[in-house]
Amino acid sequence: MRRAYVHVAVLGMRPDADLRAPGAAITAALCGDWDHEPPCPLAPHHTRAERTGDRVLLRTLFATGPAAEQTVRDRIDHALSGGRLRGPDATVTHWRLLTSGPADVTPEEAARAERLA
Repeated sequence: MRRAYVHVAVLGMRPDADLRAPGAAITAALCGDWDHEPPCPLAPHHTRAERTGDRVLLRTLFATGPAAEQTVRDRIDHALSGGRLRGPDATVTHWRLLTSGPADVTPEEAARAERLA
């Protein structure tokens, strides 16, 4: 049975960098490509990014079975530690992974978490 988890990361990104790129990198890592029909078979997910200056707080809400939780977290970390994504228009966005790890589902995320699971 799937349940919802959160993985949170702090990234260093230039203020003019594409805020969507790290989430697209995660989608590519979990689904094989960022342009696919939902849901992701390994872990349906949603990312939310908030920028403050040159830092970005990236929350990834995902649902999977307990046995796959660490695999999903490892794929997220691997995608973010790569530090770059070439978008469909060939623009390359760069970032630095500063911190990463598990977090709790917030009350604001509870409804989406239920839908994903």
